[in-house]
Amino acid sequence: MFAMAFLLGVAGLAATPSPTSAPASARPAISERQRMIVLSDIEADPDDTQSFVRLFLYANEIDLEGLVATTSIHMKTAIHPASIRRIIDGYAKVQPNLLKHEPGYPTAGQLGALVREGQPGYGMALVGAGKDSAGSRRIVEMLDRDDPRPLWISVWGGANTLAQALYTIRETRSPEEQRRLIAKLRVYTISDQDDAGPWIRRNFPELFFVVSPGGYGAGTWTGIHTTHEALDNRTISNGWLREHIQQGHGPLGSLYPDVAYGMEGDTPAFLSLIPNGLSSPDHPDWGGWGGRYELYTPSIATMDPSGFSGVQIEPETRPIWTNAIDSFTPLVARDYGRAMVPGDRSVKDFRAGLWRWREDFQNDFAARMAWTTEPVAAANHPPVVRLSQPDRITVKSGERFVLSAVDSSDPDGDSLSFQWFHYQEIGHWQTPIGNGISANIHTVDFTAPVVTTPREAHFIVRVTDKGSPPLSRYGRVIVTITP
Repeated sequence: MFAMAFLLGVAGLAATPSPTSAPASARPAISERQRMIVLSDIEADPDDTQSFVRLFLYANEIDLEGLVATTSIHMKTAIHPASIRRIIDGYAKVQPNLLKHEPGYPTAGQLGALVREGQPGYGMALVGAGKDSAGSRRIVEMLDRDDPRPLWISVWGGANTLAQALYTIRETRSPEEQRRLIAKLRVYTISDQDDAGPWIRRNFPELFFVVSPGGYGAGTWTGIHTTHEALDNRTISNGWLREHIQQGHGPLGSLYPDVAYGMEGDTPAFLSLIPNGLSSPDHPDWGGWGGRYELYTPSIATMDPSGFSGVQIEPETRPIWTNAIDSFTPLVARDYGRAMVPGDRSVKDFRAGLWRWREDFQNDFAARMAWTTEPVAAANHPPVVRLSQPDRITVKSGERFVLSAVDSSDPDGDSLSFQWFHYQEIGHWQTPIGNGISANIHTVDFTAPVVTTPREAHFIVRVTDKGSPPLSRYGRVIVTITP
């Protein structure tokens, strides 16, 4: 009764009219956006082109500082910077319309100026004295830039361009300067697609490195295109891609190629850098659109050692950010009564940290593709999540506490749906903490477990609008539970 009275006493959400110009958003300030350089073996597989099409739709959310064409185990002797420029040419035709929906999209000229070349050869054989490339020099140049933010290297193919940059830093800088520059680096590689990744991890043990080493069957990133019988897999189907991305969506969508091996295997390397209220890039263990990872030294037995990759699998010599097991039960919509309830199938898998968000980020992709051709009033834009309490609170053992996102809003005036949950794999309390009332209300209550030492628990609210396609944003509340 207390909970219901509390909810009835909270003011409802105010509707806002449909916009005719760029809607207000909660986009982060420039100082809060992530910096990123892409290393891509584009043309080894159509999925790099797919990932570039998606990336450029978020070019106003991530500060792109380099787009480097590289080799990989799948394309050892050629690089294709012209293929990156071809996608930029398609982006040039839609950038003016994107700006109607959100500010900050760079010009095609600005993106084109970022294109660089790595060495047109394979792996560590092209790393060493006198083997700098335009791509490796760009990494060093951006590390030297007077910018306190980390620099992410998003590796979609081979990593020898990064290895060369690190080699040059080690050979030309003082130990103190080496430590300073390496501390600014963040690396996410899509498995190991040459022999440079293992070399980097051995030689630079302090480097922040996210990777699923070994065969591709062990890759968290495969969750973007692998199916599961407990999931709704429609948003990764060829039919969905044809309808929402490829056909009838302007010159950028028309550049999105058919799937040859797997849809967008490289996209998870940047998904968690998109600001959506969920991800905290320096905390891969908190989870996000790109998956969830934990810091440990994996054993070869967990690396799909007989699986396909083409790169020799080596024992890891130090902790890396790598596969983490998540459990979740997909929600299902009901025609009557409570709108969303847990389904009858649960998922426990190292890919589940990506699967749980896949429908959301696919819908977000579809909405942004619509921005390339549609006027503002005809398109959907994401809701803005506003928490009613700080994002970090402290409660006593056994105490009841209330979390609310009642002041959330939608720039298009859409109605909102809410879903709260305890992300049990994160923090120090991994037994589920259930809420006392329905989880799909803007304001919910929880009861802290009884603890004998301080424990930390993460609670997520997913706020979804009823536009087409429905778009979701998130809020995270970290609760410290004290005895």
